[in-house]
Amino acid sequence: MLFSYNWMKEYLQDIPQAHELARALTMSGTEIESVTPVGSALENVVTAEVVTCGKHPNADRLSLCSVRTDSESYSIVCGASNMKPGDRVVLALSGAELPGGIRIKRSKIRGVESQGMMCSEVELGLKDTSEGIMILAKDTPLGADINAVLGLGDFMIEAGITPNRADLLSVRGLAREISAVTGG
Repeated sequence: MLFSYNWMKEYLQDIPQAHELARALTMSGTEIESVTPVGSALENVVTAEVVTCGKHPNADRLSLCSVRTDSESYSIVCGASNMKPGDRVVLALSGAELPGGIRIKRSKIRGVESQGMMCSEVELGLKDTSEGIMILAKDTPLGADINAVLGLGDFMIEAGITPNRADLLSVRGLAREISAVTGG
């Protein structure tokens, strides 16, 4: 049976890391056949809100936006135009490395400083095509780690369930077993 480590964390608090969990389950008699990473975790990528959005003073096809997280405001130069004030977006801050080897740093674009990058699904490695910046739900908390919001950096764990352990054929059944094994 396959189950998501992130999904299991919704049922249990304080469970060990994925590989430690696999070892603990195997030692208790539930054979774990594989632990496979799914997606990659992103660092320095958070949620933000667009405060203002207007034309770039030195370029026709670029936008100059002001965005804010829970603690700070940033000036961002962007090539997309699908966002508006009040939208919640994905913001890659200086130091972030996105899929495809894109490294984010402060830079001047046509004479205006950009302190990061608002991201599309393509830039996050979630889709092959997109219509512009990824717009999040209005109730998405500001400054939240995007890995937690989008469920990135997960592991798929494959358990070999024996016929005498039908109680482990559901996520809740596995959660009960994990709780018993780890004390979670």
